Amino acid sequence: MLNIKIIRNEQMSSVLVEKKDGVAWLILNRPEKLNVVGSTMPADLLCCTEELKNDESIKCVIVTGAGDHFMAGGDIDYFKSLVDAYAIEGESALPGDMFDNLHQAILNLVMMEKPVIACVKGAVAGFGLSLMLACDMVVAADNSVFSVAYCKIGTTPDGGMSYFLPRAVGQKRALELSLTGQRFSAEQAERWGMVNRVVAVELLETESMALAESLCKGPKDVLARTKRLFNQTYETSLKDRLNEEADNFFLSMLKEDFVEGVTSFCEKRPAIFKE
Repeated sequence: MLNIKIIRNEQMSSVLVEKKDGVAWLILNRPEKLNVVGSTMPADLLCCTEELKNDESIKCVIVTGAGDHFMAGGDIDYFKSLVDAYAIEGESALPGDMFDNLHQAILNLVMMEKPVIACVKGAVAGFGLSLMLACDMVVAADNSVFSVAYCKIGTTPDGGMSYFLPRAVGQKRALELSLTGQRFSAEQAERWGMVNRVVAVELLETESMALAESLCKGPKDVLARTKRLFNQTYETSLKDRLNEEADNFFLSMLKEDFVEGVTSFCEKRPAIFKE
């Protein structure tokens, strides 16, 4: 990953965190199995997202997969072991905290006050697609292949899929993709509004890092409050949202970054926002 020093890998083998110059890479690390969710990844993902959410030195997070794929969904071998155990032990054999951990990790990505970029390639299916949609922006390699996939193994979606997907592509297309489990390309995903840009696979990490570095140069507090406004946009009335926007704009005017932004524009030079 661009020669970035690994910060955490001793006990988090299924998820790695690498940090450098204000950017953190959150790396799904089961490349031999297309980075699918197994027994340990939910807790690992929760721990790493908690760490990054609370790390004030990190200005931007990039979520990606080790190897040639982002995430192909759930580990079918693990699910088969649960099916076999359920036949003998009943409901007690099913993991009680899997969804709690995965879904809190999703909330951490959405709620952390810094931009989160999904850097995807290869297989992006099931929870992998939910994870991608939970990120603020998506850079996709041209070899990416997407699928909601859940119906193919006889289950309903999780990871916020039924929340994020209709907001990205509309209700009708979201239902079509979810009820058929059909595969679709990076170009289709971009056209439907699921990804921001499609790049050649060999340029994926470079382009993702360039986007992250540009975000790191932005006004940190403003980006955090902007993200919060957009993530709450479906939960409030227009009148309330107008008031919240006014409050936030006024708050911005009291900050040093506003002075720098206005001054740099007038002086026709790049803004240098506070660290």
